[in-house]
Amino acid sequence: MSSTAVTTPSGLGLPRWTAPAGVAVLFVAAYLVFRGSGTLPHDKEAPQFLAVTELREWIDDHRNDNPLFLYFLNYIRLLVGQLYTLFQATLYALGWPGITGVMGALAWLAGGWRIALLAVGGVSAFGVLGLWESSVDTLALVGVAVLLSLAIGIPIGVWAGLSARTRRAITPVLDVMQIMPTFAYLAPLALFFHIGAPAGAIATMIYAIPPAIRITALAISSVSPTAVEASTSLGATRRQTLFKVYLPLARSTMALAINQTIMMALSMVVIANLISAPGLGGDIIRGLSRAQVGIMLPAGVAIVIMAVMLDRMMMAVARRDAHARLRRTDLVGAGVLGVAGLALIPLLPPIWPESLTVNVVAEVNAAVSWAETSWYPVTTFIKDVTSHALLNPLESLLTAAPWWLVALAVLSLAWRVSGTRPALIALACLLGIALLGVWEHTMQTMTTVAVAVLVTLLIGLLLGVAAARSPRYSAIQRPLLDAAQTMPAFVYLLPALALFGTTRFTAIFASIIYAVPPVVRLVEDGIKGVPATVVEAATSAGSTSGQLLWKVQLPMARRAILLAANQGIVMTLAMVVVGGLVGAGALGYDVVAGFSQRTDFGMGFVAGIATVLLGVMLDRITQGADTRRPSPRKRKFT
Repeated sequence: MSSTAVTTPSGLGLPRWTAPAGVAVLFVAAYLVFRGSGTLPHDKEAPQFLAVTELREWIDDHRNDNPLFLYFLNYIRLLVGQLYTLFQATLYALGWPGITGVMGALAWLAGGWRIALLAVGGVSAFGVLGLWESSVDTLALVGVAVLLSLAIGIPIGVWAGLSARTRRAITPVLDVMQIMPTFAYLAPLALFFHIGAPAGAIATMIYAIPPAIRITALAISSVSPTAVEASTSLGATRRQTLFKVYLPLARSTMALAINQTIMMALSMVVIANLISAPGLGGDIIRGLSRAQVGIMLPAGVAIVIMAVMLDRMMMAVARRDAHARLRRTDLVGAGVLGVAGLALIPLLPPIWPESLTVNVVAEVNAAVSWAETSWYPVTTFIKDVTSHALLNPLESLLTAAPWWLVALAVLSLAWRVSGTRPALIALACLLGIALLGVWEHTMQTMTTVAVAVLVTLLIGLLLGVAAARSPRYSAIQRPLLDAAQTMPAFVYLLPALALFGTTRFTAIFASIIYAVPPVVRLVEDGIKGVPATVVEAATSAGSTSGQLLWKVQLPMARRAILLAANQGIVMTLAMVVVGGLVGAGALGYDVVAGFSQRTDFGMGFVAGIATVLLGVMLDRITQGADTRRPSPRKRKFT
């Protein structure tokens, strides 16, 4: 039997696409017949919303007499608060000379004089931008959150890497922590831990711990079984094997776990300020409230500089050979820089001199005003075409279709792409969304997510392939990706609002900027990971550059591309709330309303859970596609 046809009982050969096409025709016919019936409109006064709001009120009333608060939660808040006070007091005691010298010395030890120069320049930039105190507060907050995240995340990650059962058990929890909109758990955190630095650090930890666990588990599980077997055969205990084999061999990937934990913590700086966490987030929120990009941009740039500085230091540590000794010149240079910084503490003021700052507020505001005036006709055309040609028809299709037909369509698609188990999980998520009472708003959110993910993957593939094929282009693109990934979305929200207005398109624009960097990095890494021998064999066989890409590199990088799609979905969903702030409505608006209005707390919290279910559904479909084999009879389910 041909691989491209199926044999019917009558002996006729039909193309493989016949069955999917027939199923698609049936779904179209069912939609046309049942359109407008079986829909689930949104009810703001649904009983489940009111029940959650009443639970919140009960917790608030019994805060001071409940043992959970008196003997557990209050102690956690005090511990985190004391750690933050210790970090903050230490940094302020060092002053700007001490912090500059110590950071420069640590960077020199990590990666040499070039990284040290970057660190000294980065720390000095905080003062030049006029944001020294806010930057120190942010460093203290991020330091506490990262320290606690790693103290919890790395041991759990090691456990998950050694035990597949543990990994399966914690994966749903990590999904919830990553996908749940941050606004959805800010209100419960403020309820349990009040507002301030402790609550901000704990909120940051919730977002920063999952990468530490996931990447550590990946690092441990990727250690060569041969090395483990050799250690066991030599009589090593489990503890010795862990510390002498697993951890040393997983060192470079675990450094990436630390790096990503820092990046995630920095991305929470602005959100944490909404529950009164100190730092650069306050400057950004102040600029947003005054509609002045000139106030927001320097704080956003400071966050990016902090992220790039810490990223380069951690990557330098990851690349360093574990057995290589530091050169004497590096030790001397780091020592001189550190001692010089500490020696200048009593001689120079601890706060950066105001005379050495640069104020660019007026210039940035003028540039934004010019762009708004000059580009508005073009951006309006792009927004209108996208809305009328793509967004409106897709939203109408999803909201007018019966809920059971959408569920069947998702079940069929998931089964076809990924298999039975992912299909059942996707169906369960949709049924959960229907029971929560937010079906209509979920379909509206799915519209913006689908368009944003489609554009994100297209841009990510193009830029990732270009970076993989050109090291020079990759080096130029990397700092831009760093900036896009770490720059708080609130910073480019105002320019986007000025250009596109308060619409869904603005939310999609912000989502694309936020989600493209990880997609580009994963695609680039996947294509670079294709074995050089395979590329050489294809080239020697006469393959052109295009054939090499389409026939060799992209197929062999399939897992990385699927992971890129998965991360694009997760990152886009993480921007759902920001979309609610700029007119996208749907679940994002519900979450924001629940955080800002006490009476809508239940609706906001339920909308956050629905966002998680939507993310898990899409996540399982893309992850399950990686395990699909060419033959349905031999498909492997995980």
